[in-house]
Amino acid sequence: MATFYDVHPVDPQPRSITQVVQVMRDGGVVAYPTDSGFALGCQLGNQDGLTRMRQIRDLDDKHHFTLLCRDFSQLGQLVHVDNAVFRAVKAATPGCYTFILPATGEVPRRLLHPKKRTVGVRIPDHRVAQALLAELGEPILTTTLLMPGDAEPMSEGWQIKELLDHQVDAVIDSGDAGREPTTVVDFSSGAPEVVRVGAGDPSPFE
Repeated sequence: MATFYDVHPVDPQPRSITQVVQVMRDGGVVAYPTDSGFALGCQLGNQDGLTRMRQIRDLDDKHHFTLLCRDFSQLGQLVHVDNAVFRAVKAATPGCYTFILPATGEVPRRLLHPKKRTVGVRIPDHRVAQALLAELGEPILTTTLLMPGDAEPMSEGWQIKELLDHQVDAVIDSGDAGREPTTVVDFSSGAPEVVRVGAGDPSPFE
């Protein structure tokens, strides 16, 4: 049964954040709010957590997960960025964007695109997500909580608790999650390509 945490959207209670992060460190999967809807997350090296997130969303092994980062310096440890890409990504973060970029050796091979050797990264503009990242001290392996057949990510913590009570280990709710997935921008060829239009304004990359 999932533990439910009701936290303040602007000043999340440190005790609750610490407890949720401990759930992740113990191998758990958590549902948490972001600026682009609720997401599922676990620690980067949690293979069982990765499998469980695939099962919840009914995803095949071709789906690529995202690495949620606290800031640009953490993101820079995971992906290669040249000067032009650096400026474009820096200007849009934190925000509702996922960027597909060439991965560094810090990223586990199973998380990479098999041919392009790329990975999706993002920096959220959300107090609760940022508090989790600060407490964990490393990126979160994450995917939007978009259930099979749904057009929008889940946005109500109590509904997630009801639906996924026996599939996740914790649900953290702050009542202010976004309702639209991120805009996805692929830089793998060097030039930006908007592959999904979502909550982030795509015009800077078109």
